[in-house]
Amino acid sequence: MENRNEIIENLTKPHELEKMYRDEPEAFKRSFLTAFEQNSSSEVLVVWYERLNYRETGTTEKTGVIHKDFYVMGVLAILAGISTRLIMHFADRDMIAPVNLLFGILPFICAYFAYRSNPERKIVYTIVALLAGSIVYMNLLPMDNKDTIILSYLHLPVFLWMVMGLAYAGNDFKKGNARLSFLKFNGEFCILYAAMAICGMILAALTIQLFSIAGFDISEFYFENIVLFGAAALSVVASYLVANNLKLAKSIAPYIAKIFSPLVLVTLIAYLIIVVSTGKNPFIDRNFLLAFNGILFSVLAVTIYSITESGKDDKKNFSDYINLALIAAALIIDGVALSAIVFRLTSYGITPNRVAVLGVNILIFVNLIWIISAYIRFIGNKKGPAVVQDAVTKYLPFYGAWAAFVTFAFPLIFARM
Repeated sequence: MENRNEIIENLTKPHELEKMYRDEPEAFKRSFLTAFEQNSSSEVLVVWYERLNYRETGTTEKTGVIHKDFYVMGVLAILAGISTRLIMHFADRDMIAPVNLLFGILPFICAYFAYRSNPERKIVYTIVALLAGSIVYMNLLPMDNKDTIILSYLHLPVFLWMVMGLAYAGNDFKKGNARLSFLKFNGEFCILYAAMAICGMILAALTIQLFSIAGFDISEFYFENIVLFGAAALSVVASYLVANNLKLAKSIAPYIAKIFSPLVLVTLIAYLIIVVSTGKNPFIDRNFLLAFNGILFSVLAVTIYSITESGKDDKKNFSDYINLALIAAALIIDGVALSAIVFRLTSYGITPNRVAVLGVNILIFVNLIWIISAYIRFIGNKKGPAVVQDAVTKYLPFYGAWAAFVTFAFPLIFARM
């Protein structure tokens, strides 16, 4: 068969050209160049030329980008490990607060995301200013156990998480799909990091045991240096893998959401029944109120995770009804918690802890109302699933704003308390 002649003869028969290509793809490619040289003005051959060469060109470019991404990730991961180890060195000697360990990891993840998203300069400057300002401010705070300082430490991760979200979204930070993608990233990141951390722990145990058999106790050195370095570096590596569409995490995440949501709902209902039957009172018992809020945060996290992992089609499924029930239960919990907090404020006075907890519970209550109303419209076929996802993504800045307020303003407002 002379492919050259057959290709030219069948220019007006796309079905025959396709059949020739599928029967002998390599022979077709070799003969195609000759046919293209003789008929370079043919639109049919121009299309075939792009088809035959697109994959090779695209793959080469993509491979180059991946290699560059990999090298950038490697450098940032090493820097994160070194920085974290240095920060721990000074924290162990009470020279700086342990909360600074966050600055050994998150800035490097932000740097990687900023490199990937290539945001405008003003966004880069904003990210750098927020991170630098946080580092300076947190190290100007006195190292004591005052409630305002502890609250600042507890809310700092949420604020830095929002900064990381800004780096991830880049120029699209105002768009709901970019925020939704960031929330999905967090779920997939946790899955992948946990899997790799388990492998790391197994390796650590084997290494320590092997050296122990040889008569060397390296456990202290190994945990203070190798494990700490690896845990920090692994954060950047996991970010890289998830951002580059690692199929493992993306394949598992939706199933985890579908499995854990009903389990959490059953556990929550059983817990509420036990609480009512035993007569526990969050209005009086402070520790029980804190546990109540902890459950509320967990339920909210599971619900949001389940929503972000749901599909974009208009079909309702069992998970949607489970999420609706979870949100309803969370509203009940938050209503009780809010009542208990207001009772304690009016009965025992204002403290930084009570104000902080009141603020976050009000935020969650409003968010839950928004989400449940969106779900009711979705299930009632009045709106598509996007309305539920919007209720999650559009509310994120409010959590960031409150975290920033508690982190930076509370130590000043309640300086004497």
